[in-house]
Amino acid sequence: MRPALSRLFISALMLCALASCSSGYRAPVEDRHTKSRSAPPSVYNVQRGDTLYSITWRYGLDYRTVASANGISSPYTIYPGQKLYLKKKAPSASRSTAVKPSSTQPTPGKSSATTKAVPRTTTTSSTRSSGKSAGKPGATVSTWRWPTAGKVTRGYSSTVHKGIDIAGKRGDAIVAVAAGRVVYAGAGIVGYGELLIIKHNEIYLSAYGHNYRLLVKEGEQVKAGQKIAEKGSSGTDTVKLHFEIRKEGKPVDPQKLLP
Repeated sequence: MRPALSRLFISALMLCALASCSSGYRAPVEDRHTKSRSAPPSVYNVQRGDTLYSITWRYGLDYRTVASANGISSPYTIYPGQKLYLKKKAPSASRSTAVKPSSTQPTPGKSSATTKAVPRTTTTSSTRSSGKSAGKPGATVSTWRWPTAGKVTRGYSSTVHKGIDIAGKRGDAIVAVAAGRVVYAGAGIVGYGELLIIKHNEIYLSAYGHNYRLLVKEGEQVKAGQKIAEKGSSGTDTVKLHFEIRKEGKPVDPQKLLP
């Protein structure tokens, strides 16, 4: 009897295991865009490749508010190792504690690649990429245009999806929805793949994610309708454009602005 009972017990265990496997359980689906906009830390340590725009985009903040809180003026140059206060105004003794390369002039708004540093008390005087024609106070976007052709496969949600997804084929043209200046180009923000962020004025920024190829660089002025990238699947599993518009740092429904 004992061998028979043993075999019966093993059979029961196998049946339980099979039932568990076929119960319809699925691994939890994670919205990577939501993850990339997690709650901001009180203090952020600037990393190589960061820009003020990419940092504030990641946490859904207004770049002007963060710049003002940290005593940073246009063109918003930041450096690796600099501490940015994201949740509160920086202490007066720490408002100018950024470090600056001693030999290489950094790209405004982007952290420098060099590791040599000296104490810095004022922002850089460079205006090489200050965006004189785009991003001026009071400037407006008179006309928006669609960033690419294709079907909208996922719409905007204020809670889980801060933009729209537009389907298409790899290599499809992506254009600027309005004139502006490229303030971020890279893959440093989780969930967006190869990403472009364009500053249109002091109020509006637009973003183009999952690109196959970027055709413009940081600091470059672009015209409305200019081809800026090619559609791809970087950072995701399907070819699509993830498109967002931020107004004063907050996501808005692009389809309420696009024609």
